[in-house]
Amino acid sequence: MLRLEDLTLFVRAAALGNFSEAAREAGLAPAQVSSAIKRLETQLNIRLFARSTRSLRLTPEGETWLPFASQMLDTLQAGLLKIQAPEDEVRGTLQIAVPSDLGRNLLLSVFQDFRRRHPALRLRILFSDNLTDVFKDPVDVAFRYGVNDDASFISLPVVADNRRLLVASPEWIARHGEPQTPEELQQKQALTYVLKGRLYDRWTLTRNGESREIQVTSHIMSDDAEVIRRLAIAGEGIANKSWLDVSEDIAQGRLKIILPDYRGDHSPLNMICPHRKQLSTSVRLLYEAVREKCLAVSRNMPA
Repeated sequence: MLRLEDLTLFVRAAALGNFSEAAREAGLAPAQVSSAIKRLETQLNIRLFARSTRSLRLTPEGETWLPFASQMLDTLQAGLLKIQAPEDEVRGTLQIAVPSDLGRNLLLSVFQDFRRRHPALRLRILFSDNLTDVFKDPVDVAFRYGVNDDASFISLPVVADNRRLLVASPEWIARHGEPQTPEELQQKQALTYVLKGRLYDRWTLTRNGESREIQVTSHIMSDDAEVIRRLAIAGEGIANKSWLDVSEDIAQGRLKIILPDYRGDHSPLNMICPHRKQLSTSVRLLYEAVREKCLAVSRNMPA
């Protein structure tokens, strides 16, 4: 039977590329990590790592098996989140990184309610669209949009099927007309996002399984997603936004969906942390609170 500890050490050693680093993270001797990997290789009857005195890399068999091992650990962790009873009191400081738009408009109230339920807990919240490095930056967890293909950290899905859509204010539509085809977007004013110097001015739209990439022109750009949202509400142009960020604006009539027959980019929301040791009671409870709120919002997302 496969040992949970051996699986965990395999995934971490693969992510870190070093037995010694994996051992240091787990508080073990390097020889114990080596023994765990050998046990797995014996039980699976394959070689997981190609080792030399200077390098460590996954074999083709190891690369094939790694995502399955990670999925097994994630499934076990999800089960533990369901059955483990929380402590009577959550205390200490919880440091959270969250995208600016999502944090200010959807999750801030979740954080406030969470703090009221756990008065001994302190929250340190970083609102930023920059990609937080959970290994270097002083955060316990980060909420991120995007597909997770990095095995170097733990990722728990919040809303797996979230996606982007095009929106504009009713006032802007009244002045400039509503585009009826993706090609018409090229003639309209777009509000574009900049991250680390990269301008996101190519929008992908999909209908009936066929995708097309549209090059848009923008007169206003920003590296803050919340600024883009506010500009869209103010009637400055069309924005390409996550449903979680603008669902309330759409419900209240501040924004309207443009080209509703087309689907925007897949943009899943995940909670990440450096390693499983940081999945504390407070982190698990926060994850459940955020997930409950986001899933409730996602149920109203257009098909």
